[in-house]
Amino acid sequence: MTIRRTFIATAAVIGFVAATAPSWAQDIQERTIRWGHLNNTDHPVSKGVQKFTEIVAAKSGGKLKIKEFPANQLGTEQQQQSALRGGTQEMQSPATTSLVGIVKDFGLVDFPFIVSTPQQADALLDGPLGTALLAKLPEKDLVGLGYWDLGFRNVTNSKRPITKGEDLSGIKIRVIPNPVYLETFKTFGANPVPLSFSELYTALETRAVDGQENPFSVILSNKFNEVQKYLSVTNHTYSTNIILVSKKFWDKLSPTEQKILQEAAIEARDYQRKLSREQAQQAVADLRAKGMQVNEIPQAELARMREQTKPIAERFSAEYDPALVKLFNSELDRVHALNN
Repeated sequence: MTIRRTFIATAAVIGFVAATAPSWAQDIQERTIRWGHLNNTDHPVSKGVQKFTEIVAAKSGGKLKIKEFPANQLGTEQQQQSALRGGTQEMQSPATTSLVGIVKDFGLVDFPFIVSTPQQADALLDGPLGTALLAKLPEKDLVGLGYWDLGFRNVTNSKRPITKGEDLSGIKIRVIPNPVYLETFKTFGANPVPLSFSELYTALETRAVDGQENPFSVILSNKFNEVQKYLSVTNHTYSTNIILVSKKFWDKLSPTEQKILQEAAIEARDYQRKLSREQAQQAVADLRAKGMQVNEIPQAELARMREQTKPIAERFSAEYDPALVKLFNSELDRVHALNN
């Protein structure tokens, strides 16, 4: 009888524990999620992935594990996007510029000089325009969880300081393989060369190209100061990283697991943006200390460069979804008013 009573009591305890366990715990499976990107582990994007990893582990009771693959270990941004679409890789955080071959409308955020502060950029991306662009992804077998900070892009080169648009004339400059970037630099008489990021350092070192353009943290993290002398604060384009998930993988997740990843992306975003902007300012000081000649562009000259590039937006806008272009223009009016 004692054994029987013990068995009944034990069964009752097990039943009680099962009944009182959080319902969400039953909706989470043990999963390893491979996350690839092109940045080094000292870059704010990698720091954001690390924060995301911590948040997901806490929210999932350690069941959802992120395995980070930095520095193009899983291939170029385009190669990783193909892997996500095919379901052979789970997550990625590329620059939106690399997505235009899949969803052309992402090219809207590449237009030069459309925002002038991080606050304007956040308002544009976190608002209706950013949401509408994310809605374009599922039909391409991708899911977007939001936008992180990459930063304003600035020009470096080995020839001369860039103090006005005309100074770019004749400079052979590496750009992202993206038509808006190509046309932007052609406007100033430069010779833009589309080139994969993984090939960039060698191209600069061998003088196959004279210069490149990237945010401060990318310039520092990749030691471009070793092969570039001049850094000009052009702030010509704001770049953002998008958090992508393979739709084939996403569709296998329970609603609880999807909610964890979505919440973690937003929580990590706020941390990553703050860190990224702090590091950007420090990066300028570090690059100067390492011997780069850094120069600001006068505001009047930046305004003139902005006017010179307006026809690019007008020309390319005709190639995008008219409803999105209308939303884009109204959103620009809204975010520009934030600083007035």
